[in-house]
Amino acid sequence: MRVRDWRDVLEDVTESDADPSGWRAVGGGREGGLGEDLYLGHPGVGVYQLKTYAKNPFEVRGVGTRVARQVDDDIQPYFPAEGSGHFGVQSPIESENEAQQVGTELESVLSAHADAPTSPEDLFEDVMGALDSPAYGPLSYDREGRSEHLSGLTDTFEEAEEMLETEFDDLVEGDGVGRGFQ
Repeated sequence: MRVRDWRDVLEDVTESDADPSGWRAVGGGREGGLGEDLYLGHPGVGVYQLKTYAKNPFEVRGVGTRVARQVDDDIQPYFPAEGSGHFGVQSPIESENEAQQVGTELESVLSAHADAPTSPEDLFEDVMGALDSPAYGPLSYDREGRSEHLSGLTDTFEEAEEMLETEFDDLVEGDGVGRGFQ
């Protein structure tokens, strides 16, 4: 298991050839400290764990790793089903031409949903499609702390948790901030 910068881990997610809507996420406050924990899982790709914190209003820092090569029957119940909150991972738009094309497509999607009775789920799915998001899906996130599902994943991947925690603490100490920006 290799600990890397959190952005490198998200790059693995965005570059996977997996069904973009098959991703699931569980997150919440880091146990006993600064920052947040996030698990991203996809049946065809596996599970990734991230630990991040906002160093200042413009910079998020963190570490992550792949903790499982598949989402098996023991892990699956920790991830949310449809109807929960939502998340999406987006690669940056690289050109003005691409930005105009995406803007036009988004405008079309929003117009179609404004004129027809659709569900929030349908709107989310269509917006992620218009953005060509490489990873999105339901999210279970506890703003107040740690959900049972987040704690369950942490317990399941205890060895990775310890390794990431050590690297994360070193990162925060090296940044010399003492606390994150909120």
